[in-house]
This record gives sequence, C-alpha cells and structure tokens, in this order.
Amino acid sequence: MNLARAIDVFLDHLRVERALSRNTLEAYARDLGALLAQAGEEREVEKIDSGDIAELLAGNVERGFGARSSARQLSALRGFFKFLLREKEIKVDPTEMVDRPKLGRRLPRTFSFDEISRLLATPDVSKDRGIRDASMIHLMYASGLRVSELCSLGIGDVDLQTGIVKPLGKGGKRRVVPVGEVALAHLTTYLKDVRPKTAKPNARALFVSPRGGSFTRQGFWKLLRRYARAAGISAPLSPHKLRHSFATHLLAGGADLRAVQAMLGHADLGTTEIYTRVAQDHVRRAHAKAHPRA
Repeated sequence: MNLARAIDVFLDHLRVERALSRNTLEAYARDLGALLAQAGEEREVEKIDSGDIAELLAGNVERGFGARSSARQLSALRGFFKFLLREKEIKVDPTEMVDRPKLGRRLPRTFSFDEISRLLATPDVSKDRGIRDASMIHLMYASGLRVSELCSLGIGDVDLQTGIVKPLGKGGKRRVVPVGEVALAHLTTYLKDVRPKTAKPNARALFVSPRGGSFTRQGFWKLLRRYARAAGISAPLSPHKLRHSFATHLLAGGADLRAVQAMLGHADLGTTEIYTRVAQDHVRRAHAKAHPRA
C-alpha cells in the first residue's frame, strides 16, 4: 500500500471507528501530510524506515518548529504506524527507535507580592458575599489548594482549632495543610456569620453559592477575575495562579522544598522543583534592583 492510500485509510479509521473531532482529524492530517510531502505519495509504507522519521523531525528544526510541535507530530506518526502494524501492512514500526524530542518545562506564572496584597484586600468584607469571597481567596493562597480541591472541601475538612485543612487531591489522596492565621480568621467569620444564612439543610460543602448549593470551579474563576480586575491586575489570570504563587512565595521565603512538596500534594519532587527556578528569578531581580554593585 502506498503512503497516500495508507493515510486515507487511517484517517477514515479515526473518523468512523474512533469518532475523533474535526479539529483532531485535521491535526492528524497535517502531521501525516508532512511525511507525505517528504517521502512522496507513491512511497510504499513498508519502505519507510526510522531514518525517514528522524530526517522529518530534524527538518522541523530548520523550519522553526518547537519541540512540542515535533513531539505532537511524532505522536501522530506513532499512532499511524501502530495502526498499519495491526493491519499487517508493515512488519516493523519505524517510529519505535526514534526518541521523543525533549520538552522544556514552562515556568509557572505567579502573582507578585504586591499583586497578591491588592487582590486579597479587594473583597468588601462588610458584606456577606465579600466575607465568603475573601475567605475562599485567602484559603486558596494560604494553603496552595487546587481550585477543584477548594470547591470540593466539606465542612468537616477544616479544623479551626488546629488551623489545618484536609483537601482531597489527585488519585483520591487526602493531605494535611496548614491554613495560616489571616486566612483562618476570614474562614472563622464566614463559618460563623455567613454560611448559616445560605447553606441548605444538611449541606456538606464548605463554600456555598447564594442559592445554597456547592460552589463551582467556574464560579470561583469568575469571582477571581472580577476581583483581579478591581485590583488593577491585567496580567493573564487563572485560579491555579494562586497555587503557583503559594509555592513560589514559600520557597522565596526560605521554605524547605520537601515541605512545599507535601503541602502541594506532589508525588514527584521534580514537579515541585520547577518553583525553585521562579523563586530564584525573584531573588535575582531583588538583588539587581537593590544592590549598589548589581
């Protein structure tokens, strides 16, 4: 079977049997089309070897493709040749010995100390909604919670006496994280003066909407965006930015990496180490700005 025909059969398989979306099919077609342009439509698929794949990926560098684009293209090619292997059109998968391009890890975006201070001060705590919102934002920043963990907290997952919160993280694993005095004070006020007014009878959720139901991730994202705008923060925003800021600011303040790993609930220390680079950048900027010989 020639390459052009094999690609058509594979795309039909993805469309009919796997029911992939139009955008995903177009992405596969583009990635496989690059191999088609290099090898030629009439090239027999069993004649394509690892050298052809390596040459294609090397050419990506000259064309200005990033590592992520090449990795995605290699993933599409692997799916294609595994399909041909199952269909007995080829005997050897030419992508098997080709290494995946190494991807540089993107540094997490964080709030500056000044931005965090302005954001935390924005909710109007003279109103019930402001008390609830301040409680949520303070807790997320103070304990480094994921937005899904914040919204799924139950009333019994916070211990005001010991100042800890017990979120349920990825893989169903529960961890224990300190809350901090300021966030704890906001949370205490919310639980005492606000939640009883809105929560439905026997409601388990810690944070509830004005209608008494559980607070949603989308709802938190909207309120965070509103407060960020009011605080004059124009940088790209997401709830996860609070979690990134929690970790980065802890490390910048001298916290132990293992302790931060435990608080974030990371299984792999390498996942936490990415924050040390951001913290080091912050230290370097402070040195450059303040040191007379910098």
